[in-house]
Amino acid sequence: MRHSTKIKSISYVKANVAEILDQLTESRDPLIVAQNGEAKAVLQDVRSYEEMRETLALLRITALADEDIASRRAYACRRSR
Repeated sequence: MRHSTKIKSISYVKANVAEILDQLTESRDPLIVAQNGEAKAVLQDVRSYEEMRETLALLRITALADEDIASRRAYACRRSR
């Protein structure tokens, strides 16, 4: 998903912080902040940030488990039905 249409200048963000925070919380869409015409930061609501961090942690655990299985340090369990 591209967010290139949700770009605001840092001066706009400074002047409209309260409104932007309300929009972030309501829409849960991140906002790219530009400085001197270049993207510099991303703003997002706390709930989305926490969900992203949890997802990344689960992906890391899965990747580590896959590495352990590939190197035979662990074995995948198979359930019989």
